[in-house]
Amino acid sequence: MASMAERIRGHGRIAAGLLFNLLVSICIVFLNKWIYVHHGFPNMSLTLVHFVVTWLGLYICQKLDIFAPKSLPPSKLLLLALSFCGFVVFTNLSLQNNTIGTYQLAKAMTTPVIIAIQTLCYQKSFSTRIQLTLIPITLGVILNSYYDVKFNFLGMVFAALGVLVTSLYQVWVGAKQHELQVNSMQLLYYQAPMSSAMLLVTVPFFEPVFGEGGIFGPWPVSAVLMVLLSGIIAFMVNLSIYWIIGNTSPVTYNMFGHFKFCITLCGGYVLFKDPLSVNQGLGILCTLFGILAYTHFKLSEQEGNKSKLVQRP
Repeated sequence: MASMAERIRGHGRIAAGLLFNLLVSICIVFLNKWIYVHHGFPNMSLTLVHFVVTWLGLYICQKLDIFAPKSLPPSKLLLLALSFCGFVVFTNLSLQNNTIGTYQLAKAMTTPVIIAIQTLCYQKSFSTRIQLTLIPITLGVILNSYYDVKFNFLGMVFAALGVLVTSLYQVWVGAKQHELQVNSMQLLYYQAPMSSAMLLVTVPFFEPVFGEGGIFGPWPVSAVLMVLLSGIIAFMVNLSIYWIIGNTSPVTYNMFGHFKFCITLCGGYVLFKDPLSVNQGLGILCTLFGILAYTHFKLSEQEGNKSKLVQRP
């Protein structure tokens, strides 16, 4: 009886964690878009706020013994910290310059690019059916971009750069975690201050620091509160991702990601009145079909590998 109650409590905790991640992940996209559209807050400065708040949040977490920091050589993390800056800055620039639909669909291209990087640079092989799922994903993104009424060439350049740097970052994070024997929070604890320092040096070359439109400019209280809230929610997104993967599995998190993908798309068209043509709708369905097929095949292959290991004497 007690074990049944414990199981229900455990499932309840996981459901609450997934719901919390859903809320903060969707909230960060719409909040950042709102800050760009209604306040025009500079992109790199907003990213810097996110990094600083994330680092402070992680510092508090390690003081509360939520995780134990591990001493890491900074030279090993330099490239990772640089790619972390690039992926957040370019992803935010894509959100700033594109409709939420195009921004969200462009992110779906991360899977094909990661597969290409791992195949070309790490000699990793993927089954034919996994490779075939990349066709509907790519075709859907192209269809949506081509028929996007608010098509923005600069936005697409930022989206492409965002996908490339995000893919590199995700591949490197996996490699570094394995190489240094650390978890994602231990890695982020060192990475966030390094990325903050890099942006602190870079921001003055691209954006004003003081005066009108600068990070320390005369912003209304509502804009300052929105930016701080955005930083806190960005930290909560990172923390909840770590918690979900630690308590379920990366596959559960990715499956849940498809649900967030659909809700974020719908929310963009409702909240920001983004126009949606029939062909764009077909593009979205095409990409979603590809993502679901990829996850299904990946899951069945992982299960097949597990059963082979179990059968091996």
